[in-house]
This record gives sequence, C-alpha cells and structure tokens, in this order.
Amino acid sequence: MDPDPRPAPEANPAPDPEPHAAPTPAPRPDPDPEARPDSNPDPDPRPAPDPDPRPDPDPDPRPDPSAGGRSGPGREGKRRGLRMVRRGVLAVVLALLVPLLAAETALRVNYTGDPAAGTHTRNQDAMWLGHAWVDGRKTDADVAALARRLRGTGIRDLYVHAGPLEHDGTLPASAYAHARRTIAAVHRAVPGTRVQAWLGDKLATESPDGLRLERARTRANVVRSTREILAAGFDGAHFDLEPLHSGDGNYLALLDDLREVTRAHHVPLSVAAHQIDPLPAFHTVWGTLTNHPKWWSQAYFGQVARRVDQIAVMSYDTMQPLRSLYGGYVAQQTSLALETTPPTTHLLMGLPFYHENRFGHWAHAETVPAAVRGVRLGLSRTDAHRARFGVALYVDFAATEDDWTAYREDWVRTD
Repeated sequence: MDPDPRPAPEANPAPDPEPHAAPTPAPRPDPDPEARPDSNPDPDPRPAPDPDPRPDPDPDPRPDPSAGGRSGPGREGKRRGLRMVRRGVLAVVLALLVPLLAAETALRVNYTGDPAAGTHTRNQDAMWLGHAWVDGRKTDADVAALARRLRGTGIRDLYVHAGPLEHDGTLPASAYAHARRTIAAVHRAVPGTRVQAWLGDKLATESPDGLRLERARTRANVVRSTREILAAGFDGAHFDLEPLHSGDGNYLALLDDLREVTRAHHVPLSVAAHQIDPLPAFHTVWGTLTNHPKWWSQAYFGQVARRVDQIAVMSYDTMQPLRSLYGGYVAQQTSLALETTPPTTHLLMGLPFYHENRFGHWAHAETVPAAVRGVRLGLSRTDAHRARFGVALYVDFAATEDDWTAYREDWVRTD
C-alpha cells in the first residue's frame, strides 16, 4: 500500500534517399543455342553419339533422406517434435486452468448463504490515513470533520502514515513534524481513539533497490526509529513492508525486537499482512511463474500473528473480476486467517475504500458491500463469536460517500 503514489520524443527519421534506377543487365549468352545448319552437309548423315548421356528417369523416384525433402524423415521428425511441444503446452495450460476454474467456482459457492446473527462490528475497527495528517497539510477543521465521520462507527485505531522509512531503516523527524499536534487534536475530538504510526518501505526482495531485512544494522535502525516515533506521542506502531515473501525469518526476528519496544511503552504492535495461499503452496507456484509470490502460507501467517498485537489482512488487489468472486475470496481469506490467528491477537480484514482499475484490482468487483458480506460469511463459518476482530478501511483520502454508507449499513449496524 502506498499512500502517496509518484519518454524523450523520438527524432524524426531522416527520409530515405531516392532510389537509383538499377542498371539494365547485359544480355546473357544462350547456354544452349540452337545449332546452325552446316554449309556442307554430309550426304549420308548419321546421328552422332550423345556426348553427355543421361540415365533414364527412375519410374519410382524416392527422396534423398539427406536432402530433407517434404516427405523425408528430417521433416517428419520436426513435425513429431512440434506435436510433442504442442501437447506439452496444452498439458501445462490444462494443469493450470483446471485448478483455477475449480477454485473460482469454489469462491462463487463460498459467497452464498446468509451471515450469522451478530457478525457485525465489535467496535475494534481501524482505518489507514495518509501522510497529510502529520506533515502540516491538515488543520483543526479537518480533525473536526474526521471526528464527525468516525462518531457512531466501530473505528478505534487510526494508522497514520508517518514514513516511509529510509532504505537503511532510519526515519527523519521531519517526516512527522506535526504529529504531536494531530495526535492531541484527535484525542480531544474522539476520545478513546488510538493514533498509531504507520511505517513502511519497499523491500529489496524482488529488485536491487529497497530496504534489506537481512542486514542486522538495518533492523536495528528500524527498532530505533520505532522508539523515536513512540517518543513523539504515537499510541502504537503499525508496519507495512512489501513485498514480503512467505517464510522470511528476518522479518520474524524484527518483530521480536519491535515487540519488546512496544511492550515497554504499553502500546500495540500492528502489521499489515499479505493474503494467505488460496490453494496449497500457491505462493510457490506463483512466485516461480512471476517472481512475485504475493501470498503467504497459512503457517507463516500464524507465525507473524503470534508476534504482534494486531494483524490486518490486505484483502484487496485480489485479481478477482466479479463481485461474487471477490466476496467469496474475502470469505475464504477471513476463514483462513481466523484458523491460524491466536485469540489473543486482534485480527482485522481490509476493506477497499479506493477505486482504481489496474492489474490485480477491478473497482467494479472489489467493493465495500462485497467485502463486508465476505467478512461476515467467513466469520460466521469459522468463529462467529470471535471477540478480537474487526475490519480496516483503506484509505481515507480515496473513500467515497458510498463506501462510508456501505460500511455503516452493512457492518456497523446491529441485528
């Protein structure tokens, strides 16, 4: 998630020079000119022997195998090889397509049924807010408007973008220069709301540029930056590091160190989490094909969840083309996350409060109503009475009135 997203003209080619007329070729001599009559013919001519006798043509000619003729073994071998390649490609396509179609059908079925009674807000929801809240662009009037928007909802935590981190893990204080004023204003306007520092950076997992978790000094800098933002008055630390590959042990080590800092300050440690494999080991297959695994294994998700106080699934950018498939996907993700998140950890499912159309995200499919229904269905089927559970709204500066209405009517209401 990036809260603040950021060719020389081709020179006219020189015209081709005017082609010159090709010279007229000189006439070639006739290679077999017709014989001229002899001025003194033989009175008794006899046919002269053929100086270049040629054998009679074979009545049953067969192509020379070495010539690679149209019907020769060489061409036939190429045809057999081409057929084998086509069959191999077809087998691979079917091996990928059949499970995919089966999975999509399962998602559609997963979207059916009625959510259980009581599967609504537990008043532990969250929302991501952009960087404008801490760099001086937002005023007290904006805080008052935000307070009116939050009043009567289940939102308790605000993840305010205070980064991004530098690639070495440091964070300049100038990045959140107005944080204290905003935090104090929110506390006055909406008592009980926690303002957490949203920190993140691009990881150098799929390109040479980015933050490298394998470096101990970088992890130590991230921990020091966390101490600094908590000293600035934030009520918690929320991390979003992407793309984070499943099984990354350096990330787990970082979370262990961060947990010591947040516990010492008596504030929550929160993370934004990748989606969970919709099919067994799907992140491995997808990573092999695209060099971007995207998903986490369910086991790794559980390892992360056990190390934090809050874990928010980024359950959007799913590549699903229909609302029913997206809603079924969110229902599946909710169930998978509930199965592996300990009851002591607060689990949140992300809602798409933005409307982009690009690869991986269809705005007409990934809607708040579809997401909320999916969340409720997954919650109903897996742990309907889960206490530490909520939804997280992404993101404030892209939200519409329809998004807020759907959230209030479908999730905040009570039966």
